[in-house]
Amino acid sequence: MTARLADIAAQAGVSEATVSRVLNGKPGVAAATRQSVLAALDVLGYERPVRLRQRSAGLVGLITPELDNPIFPALAQVIGQGLTRQGYTPVLATQTPGGSTEDELTDMLVERGVSGIIFVSGLHADTTADMTRYDQLRGKGVPYVLINGFSPKVQAPFVSPDDRAAMQLAVTHLASLGHTRIGLAVGPKRFVPVLRKIEGFRLGMQARLGVGPEECEELVQHSLYSLEGGQAAATALIERGCTAVVCASDMMALGAIRAARQQGLHVPRDVSVVGFDDSPLIAFTDPPLTTIRQPVQAMGQAAVRALLEEIGGTPAPHSEFVFMPELVVRGSTASGPRGRRSSERSSSPRRTDGDDDQTDG
Repeated sequence: MTARLADIAAQAGVSEATVSRVLNGKPGVAAATRQSVLAALDVLGYERPVRLRQRSAGLVGLITPELDNPIFPALAQVIGQGLTRQGYTPVLATQTPGGSTEDELTDMLVERGVSGIIFVSGLHADTTADMTRYDQLRGKGVPYVLINGFSPKVQAPFVSPDDRAAMQLAVTHLASLGHTRIGLAVGPKRFVPVLRKIEGFRLGMQARLGVGPEECEELVQHSLYSLEGGQAAATALIERGCTAVVCASDMMALGAIRAARQQGLHVPRDVSVVGFDDSPLIAFTDPPLTTIRQPVQAMGQAAVRALLEEIGGTPAPHSEFVFMPELVVRGSTASGPRGRRSSERSSSPRRTDGDDDQTDG
């Protein structure tokens, strides 16, 4: 108990005596301080004493496409914590291959009386999908917020990273290192984030390297959002002479590194690789991955705020909240053919992890 009190006190920034008063339901503690102690209990994973447990304000559904990509659990954690702090109980519903569809999961959540739903990278991001499903959901009185992907046909708050700016950050970084033949590995073309990434890539290539739309076309390779998908896309791009590959996810980037190695190439000496997401543990890959960091914390918190406003009867603007990503430079990028002196080309020392070397987006 003493160790637990010390942990809670340190997390909440109060004395152990104050923690003890809160846990025992004694008076004389400011409401804000009491809330800080309760939040510390939740963050540290301790169960609240029965007398201090709030009755749930309601259930909120969170639908994600899968959990294999670490970015989705990271978003789910931020959203879940945000909902819990506001008294709501998050219900995570995950799609799996051959399992429940987004529509089936939505129906299940509605049947259980959820107060609202947050969709992450759902059908709203698919330009070929029927958007009337979201109108029908609103007709049932269920508010919702959509993350990653925008459709003007859906009247709801959207939360997205700036995919165009992300690709321009990546291209600018690689061009500054001397790369002139840069490839882009992305998912299927029907998705809004993919189309935006391609647009940002083209803008960056035109502005930094003077590469026109037609030449850019052969530098874009569509594949699956997976390690295997990244490997297949990077293999094709390297065969087309690319010395650097920008990937639409960190998982794809790990596949790109594998593709380079299978061709006997060294990363980053021969091929530079940039990921997207900055998933947990990605700084500890070999080499540590240069990537575009999604502002997961800010996006998750914004989604929760927007949904709670909808639930509370003061709807958030039916528009898109766009968050700026940032470039995190680590060890998977290095000087390209034109950015390397002849002596460097012969020795090509391996670059060390520059995790602290970050450039704000």
